[in-house]
Amino acid sequence: MNTKLEALAPSGIWQNFKNLTQIHRPSKKEARIIEYVKKFGENLGLETIVDSVGNVIIRKPASQGMENRKGVIFQSHLDMVPQKNNDKKHDFEKDPIEAYIDDEWVKANGTTLGADNGIGVAAMLSMLESKGLKHGPVECLFTIDEETGMTGAFALRPGLLKGDILLNLDSEDEGELYIGCAGGMDGNIEFEYISETVPAEHIAYEVKVSGLKGGHSGLEINLGRGNSNLVLTRLLRKAELSVNLRLCEFEGGNMRNSIPRVAHELVLVP
Repeated sequence: MNTKLEALAPSGIWQNFKNLTQIHRPSKKEARIIEYVKKFGENLGLETIVDSVGNVIIRKPASQGMENRKGVIFQSHLDMVPQKNNDKKHDFEKDPIEAYIDDEWVKANGTTLGADNGIGVAAMLSMLESKGLKHGPVECLFTIDEETGMTGAFALRPGLLKGDILLNLDSEDEGELYIGCAGGMDGNIEFEYISETVPAEHIAYEVKVSGLKGGHSGLEINLGRGNSNLVLTRLLRKAELSVNLRLCEFEGGNMRNSIPRVAHELVLVP
């Protein structure tokens, strides 16, 4: 198992990505990555701004002779989805991501990798530190909390950015551009119920679904992968046809934008 990401090409991008795997950056807890990117820009002597919510903007002047070109804004988000396998001991607020190379893929050991959108951030950092690129005026916008509400993008003040063209580097496939998005929606469903004491001569059982592949609710939702919440609910409804079950507890999934991989329920059976 090869773990030397910096040996991949282009080395600058992969070195920056490896550095990002060592920084804790779950959504809404991006203080360390904000400070890291801020210092990155300042150490390069570039104009660096952190706005009121934590978005970071770094401006790089145009190369000589390119001053009259249209300004380009590159944008990526700093946060990542903190999800792990049940048997993996990992604290996303303390432990670095264990990234490794598996054939032609970079993967993580039992956790999410953070390439969404770490690879975009790494590309932008590499562009900022490059001395060989010829370019017009460049702005790099690093937004916060994309995965759980896009609060960084929504809070961006009008007029803060100066560029004419914006390229979002949160895509999936190299060489492809997206010009639209389906969007997303959150739903909160409430209902009333009457709690009961446990009847006599009943036994409690925990029923669990685990080991599913999961995935991103945006990118892999069309692949037919198992949803642990749905699988467990279907099992419960089928068992109810032959056994008088009483549901005590149901819990599944831990992220709003990932397909649930694990779910469990506590039921009473006569």
